[in-house]
Amino acid sequence: MRVALVHIKHAASGGVEAYLTNLARHLAQAGHEVVIICNRHGEAPHPGVRFVRLRPWHFGGATKLWAFAKAVERHVARVRYEVVYSLGKTWSHDLIRMGGGCHQTYLDLVAGTERQRFPPSLWLWLKDRLALGIEARGVAPANCRLVITNSEMVKRDVCARHNLPPEHVQVIHNGVDGVRFHPRHRAEAGARLRQECGFTAEHQVLLFLGSGYTRKGLDLILRALPALLKRRPTVRLLVVGYDSSLARYRALAQELGVAPQVCFLGGRGDAPVCYGAADLYVLPTRYDPFANSTLEALASGLPVITSDSNGGAEVVTLAVGEVIAYQDLAARLGEVMYAWSDPQRLAQARADARAVAERHPLQEKLKAAVAELEHLAARR
Repeated sequence: MRVALVHIKHAASGGVEAYLTNLARHLAQAGHEVVIICNRHGEAPHPGVRFVRLRPWHFGGATKLWAFAKAVERHVARVRYEVVYSLGKTWSHDLIRMGGGCHQTYLDLVAGTERQRFPPSLWLWLKDRLALGIEARGVAPANCRLVITNSEMVKRDVCARHNLPPEHVQVIHNGVDGVRFHPRHRAEAGARLRQECGFTAEHQVLLFLGSGYTRKGLDLILRALPALLKRRPTVRLLVVGYDSSLARYRALAQELGVAPQVCFLGGRGDAPVCYGAADLYVLPTRYDPFANSTLEALASGLPVITSDSNGGAEVVTLAVGEVIAYQDLAARLGEVMYAWSDPQRLAQARADARAVAERHPLQEKLKAAVAELEHLAARR
């Protein structure tokens, strides 16, 4: 097939960007001709992958998405592809993957918390309105033959918000590279990082990993920590990931009196080692269509505490973690962290966590996506 993969950005970091890279490489290795249509890009994931860079003029950041979608429309109208697969906000494709979920759901669950420090902005309002309009146009059956979501949670949301029949939406859960994310990192690299943070083998290390601290609920963990430390003083918290508000969260930890028990590492490129330094993964996210870190933690042998507003919660069984209802996060998170930070419970759950992750290998998920592409190309 000659396949066009469409996303405004190709980069080395980010969940959608990682999926784009992995799928492009997988398709190229299988012998397909792969073109990534984007606004900017990093290094090609495979020698057989080439880029088409579209840089349309736009009036301010608010209109960038719309300008890119319009440029994609013009490009695919004049260049022949067997199948066009969009991973973002466009409307000229055969199928689209809603890896970022529904924008209105993000606005409902997250935006008010993330934006409370900033005054209302006309440009931000316009950006949201354009994103909502592009999304509605992009999933409409007249413009799209199939919608792929990475969780049942997002499928239900897409069908309800856009009045789509269930057969128009296919769920393919995220997958994990079980070789890269593995419990073996605990023995050496993980142990070294743990020591660098001042943590010992007697501590129960909770890990928070992700960019966008507010959306992913770091404030909820920090606020639950003082009471948790009174009951289990050997608990420690490791915070990994980039956020422009890092200083504000350091100040919050200081204000709550838990700064000595929290290690902020900022953004890093060694996520497998960070999992290896921890005992329990905590992600009380306000909204994640499917957080890749859910499976990465399980593959690394860590039990997972998360929210039911994380599509990744669909793979978390009672033996390997706990899922907290979104509305109960503030009330229940501390108690759940206490229950799961018990050393004996942590040790017992490691093998089961790895076993759950092994049922979701990345290559099988990529094969499922390629099968849908081939099916649509054959019908076309």
